[in-house]
Amino acid sequence: MRALAIGLLIVAGLWTWGLFSESCLKSSLAELPKADKIVVHKAERTLTLYRTSEVLKSYKVALGFNPIGHKEFEGDGKTPEGNYTIDSKNTKSRYFLNLGINYPNAIDTQNAQNAGKSAGGDIKIHGLPNGWSAFERIFGVFDWTSGCIAVDNASMKEIYEAVAVGTPIEILP
Repeated sequence: MRALAIGLLIVAGLWTWGLFSESCLKSSLAELPKADKIVVHKAERTLTLYRTSEVLKSYKVALGFNPIGHKEFEGDGKTPEGNYTIDSKNTKSRYFLNLGINYPNAIDTQNAQNAGKSAGGDIKIHGLPNGWSAFERIFGVFDWTSGCIAVDNASMKEIYEAVAVGTPIEILP
């Protein structure tokens, strides 16, 4: 019984710390200049922000749970490859902030239809699931998304502030 109580206190402490750390992000980070391009290198697990060909900052990312190759259809666990655009910003998602990627494009849709499947959609750059920031080290160890690009919450706050809707994103193998 005592071990259960101690375990619950540890979980509660981690949960509380996770919520506290997310709320502190708004005031603790320096603002980057606005980015005019994003490049993701899947093999290196990096996302880099650029402004006029100059690197602003690079971040470590997690990808879809089946990261090799281009996303072919909904549920394949792959992160898309190619040239897309940031088409939305959302502060109210299930994850800490998100930037929408305009996947699928017409070619993605046609290829999936040719295979008799849906191309899927809802591909985002996002932080950790809300309330889970205390477990950040676990999320950074493996590819865990359904096809999105995930970063830690502090990085997501910087990226979110530096990127506008309409920014091009190039996702490379």
